[in-house]
Order: sequence, then structure tokens, then C-alpha cells
Amino acid sequence: MTQAQLGVEADEGPLYASDKRVYPQGVRGFYRRVKWILLCLTLGVYYFLPFVRWDRGPDEPGQAVLVDLVHRKFYFFFIEIWPQEVYYLTGLLIIAAMTLFLMNALAGRVWCGYLCPQTVWTDLFVMIERLVEGDRRERMRLDAGPWTLRRARLKITKHALWLAVAWWTGGAWVLYFADAPTLVRELATFQAPMIAWIWIGILTCTTYALAGVMREQVCLYMCPWPRIQAAMTDENALNVTYRRDRGEARMSLKKSEAARAIGEPAGDCVDCGQCVAVCPTGVDIRDGASLGCIQCGLCIDACDNVMKKIGRPERLIAYDTEINVDRRRAGKPNVFKPIRARTILYVVVIALVGGVMAASLMTRVDLAISAIHDRNPMFVRTADGSIRNGYIVRIANRSAATRRFAITIEGIGAARVEAVGVDGEADGKPVASVGPDQTRELRVTATLPPGAANRAVTDISFRITDLATGESAITRDHFEAPATGETRQDDHEHENGNH
Repeated sequence: MTQAQLGVEADEGPLYASDKRVYPQGVRGFYRRVKWILLCLTLGVYYFLPFVRWDRGPDEPGQAVLVDLVHRKFYFFFIEIWPQEVYYLTGLLIIAAMTLFLMNALAGRVWCGYLCPQTVWTDLFVMIERLVEGDRRERMRLDAGPWTLRRARLKITKHALWLAVAWWTGGAWVLYFADAPTLVRELATFQAPMIAWIWIGILTCTTYALAGVMREQVCLYMCPWPRIQAAMTDENALNVTYRRDRGEARMSLKKSEAARAIGEPAGDCVDCGQCVAVCPTGVDIRDGASLGCIQCGLCIDACDNVMKKIGRPERLIAYDTEINVDRRRAGKPNVFKPIRARTILYVVVIALVGGVMAASLMTRVDLAISAIHDRNPMFVRTADGSIRNGYIVRIANRSAATRRFAITIEGIGAARVEAVGVDGEADGKPVASVGPDQTRELRVTATLPPGAANRAVTDISFRITDLATGESAITRDHFEAPATGETRQDDHEHENGNH
């Protein structure tokens, strides 16, 4: 049976419609200036930060910000993070998330409009396109016309510049993982390692595709944040808003002037379409809230410029809250409440996590010790009846000089402590040397004489003490022995071939 026979109205048009290409028009104004300033600051930091030097002493990397994968360390100016301190990364992620939530609570998708890497690089690519091909109308005419030598020249120039920016973007990222001046010299002489070329190639392609080709498609279809933000926002958050109470009924300038002349209502919106022309995602803000709106404020600049020309008040489009929209309908004044429960919560979490991280960095010592107990067997009974436990002890020396440490075990006084491959003894204690900014792994055993183990599990502490300064670090573990009264010796491995 057909849809008509079933009483169902057939849908008209295709189930899929390709998106129309967006040609953002250039605009001048306050928010455009803010975006240019932030673009220069963020890209300037990204591209040139790897070349900033920081003196850490001899045999230490001189790059201020460096992810040293070879030695498994991260340097950020005076801060040095080791793999065991991955909790600092956790703290940074929490702070970043809370900051994003706080920005959303105050001003919606302001991150998307001004600081998101996709927005920043797309702005840069659109600027290059505008410089090469012209503004909105020129680009539209160029694409609608036939292929000519001029069109080919402009397209090749634009894409060549895009690829150059994308290449430098990928190259700048790789510079954070190696000494920047050295790697630049190796790249210029084609002596850089293959892994560097591979990653630069990958990042060049992704930057070119995302910022040059896909543009607003990334924001509309790939990025999850618009959906998350829409669920998290509230009526107190500032969002770019078309003030319908003032703009409607919209009509052309001549019609609105004629309507006012005879006392009929007319809105301030003259339906010029400039707000749509400048939008980087092609959104018509007059249709209301949209996932495509990145809250960049360019439509505010465009509308303000039109309002100035026709002699009407600015901010027909403005950052506004849903509460104020309702209040104006009721004839009440605007209010803005930045301090409320959710913003206080976000600030408290940011301050708390930041404070804990700062305190940890300020009080941390430049040496550390960790111990791992043998799992199989948990203990060994030797031929003379002694009980021996084995451990893997790792010592970290985060200072810039070689240090010698004495190793002791506390909490089990009668135990004999031995270590494989140490550099000698001091007062009967094993001594191990650890180089600057290095870790050393040792095999350590603790042995109790026959009859000295009076419990199955004893809590113990491993301590290392710097023989030169007396500084020490400690870690806790346990010593295992047979349960009291146990007489079977075949449960555990014995030395000298006894089982």
C-alpha cells in the first residue's frame, strides 16, 4: 500500500541535505578586537614558548617547557614533574574542567567563541582567505564563477599559505618534546628523526582539515561541548541574545520609518542580515538559542555598526540572560547574578585543588623511595631456620648532584638488611649512590634469625638517609613470616636445595 492509501502524508524533499558553505564577512568592533588580541596572545604563546630558555644547571635541559619522554619527566620553568607525580596532571585536568564549567555558568560558550583552538585557528585561516580572495561577496563571486587563471592562482596561494601555517602548527607541537633550536636546525637540514617528520605530517593534515576545510562542521557535528553546555547552562548565564522585545516587528528601514510616522509599532531590526553574514557558523541569532552559536559576539559588532548608521540605540543583539528577557517583558530592570551556588562551588573546587597542588609543590622533597614486596614466595625459610623477605626498592634522586644513601629498615630491629649491587656499607647499613635526576632500583632482603618472628605480618618502614646532609625519605611495607607455631617447612622455598 502507498503512503497516500495509508493516510500518511509523504515527506517532500530529500532525507539528507548537504550544508551550505559559510562565507563569514569581516567586521570591526569591540568583540572582534578582543578576538584578535586573544588570537595573537594564544598563538604567540603556542608558537614561541618552546624557544624560551630556562637555566637548570649543567647537564640539564635548558628549555623552559619540555616533555622529556626519554627521561620520563616534564619541565615547566622551575617545576619538574616525574612519572610518579602523575597526580599533578589529574589536578590540572580537574582545574581545567572546573574553569570551563565556571566560564559556562557566567557566559555560556565563551570558551568556544574566544579560546577554543578550533576557533582560534579557524579565525587565522579565514583571515588568510580574506586577504587572498577578498571579503564575503568577492569570495562568493569567485566560487560561483568559472575556473580561470586568476581563480586558480588565488586558490593555490590560499591553500599554500594554509599548509604553511598547518605545517608550522604541527612543527611547534613537536618542539615541546625536544630541544626546540636543535630540532629546528635538524628539520632545516633534513636531519631530524623520522618520528618528528611523521608527527609533523599528521598534525599538519589535521590542522589543515579542521581549520581550513571543515571549519564550522567541527563545531556543529564533531565537538561534544555544545551538547554538554546546553545541558549545564541556566537562566543566569550570559549568552548572545537577540532582544526580540526591542527588535520585533522587524522590517526594512523605509517601512519602519513609515510605520513610526503613522504611529504603528515597528522594531529596531531592519532585517539587513549582517548578523548572519558575519557569523562563522552561519547561524541566525534572531531565531533564538542554537547549538551552532559559539557566542563569539561578532553579530553584536555587526548589529551595533548598523544601529549607529541608522541612528538607533546599540546592543539590539547583546550578551543577556534568560531572566532579563523575562524581566523586561514584565517591565522590570535588568539584573546579573555572577555569584550564586554553582559559581561558588566551581571557585571553591578550583581554589581547593590549586591550593593542594601548590602546597604539595612547595613542600615536596627532592628524594623519594618506594618498595615492592616479593609476591611468590612471600617469605623464604633458610636452612638455619631464619625467615627472609625480598623487596624491590626504587630510590629517586631529584637533585642536580649525585647522592649517597644509607638504607635501613625500621620496625623489625633484629633483621639483617642486605642489598645487591650497592656501593658498600656505613655502620653496617647498605649504601647506594644515585646520580643526579635519576632513579636506581635495588634488590633488598631482610632476614630475621630463627625464633625472632613472633607474628605472621609485621609493619615495617624503609628509610633512606643522605650521608652528606642527613635528609631522609621513608616508605612503608610489611614483613611476612610463618604463623606462630607453624612447623611445616615444605610450604615455602628453602635455600641449599631444601623444600
